[in-house]
Amino acid sequence: MADLVVSLYAPALDALGRKVAATDITIRPVLAPEQRLVVDWVRDNFSDNWASEALVAITRQPASCLIAIREGQIMGFACYDAIARGFFGPTGVAVDARGQGIGAALLHSTLQTMKNMGYAYAIVGDPGPTQFYVDAVGAIEIPLPGKGIYADMLRAPAP
Repeated sequence: MADLVVSLYAPALDALGRKVAATDITIRPVLAPEQRLVVDWVRDNFSDNWASEALVAITRQPASCLIAIREGQIMGFACYDAIARGFFGPTGVAVDARGQGIGAALLHSTLQTMKNMGYAYAIVGDPGPTQFYVDAVGAIEIPLPGKGIYADMLRAPAP
């Protein structure tokens, strides 16, 4: 799937903010002492590759990895500027917490943070649920073939 681009000044971002305003979770940047806990959670719930990107995002100053927390438990995470400047992702929500608006809330908070930092657009690299981004924030496909920055990435051999 091709990468997507999102305008951070389109009305869709504000509309998403209104939609997720009542979400009963806390979204905030990861604190330095939480690094290992969050990276391990990402690895256990998703992949080593995403854990590596989350580590990069967490160690930035300020951290560019946000977490969704409910009752002291991680429900999801979202990163930006991990693989490249201006990129959103990786992002994920715990399997048992999906369908509760957490992913949308993380998307909104992260994109709003990027907008506040001065970005005009965000790239969603190698998206999984493309329609989610189209519906949530009006993302559009960048008409270039291939996996973009991820095309030549080293991958662990299959067991």
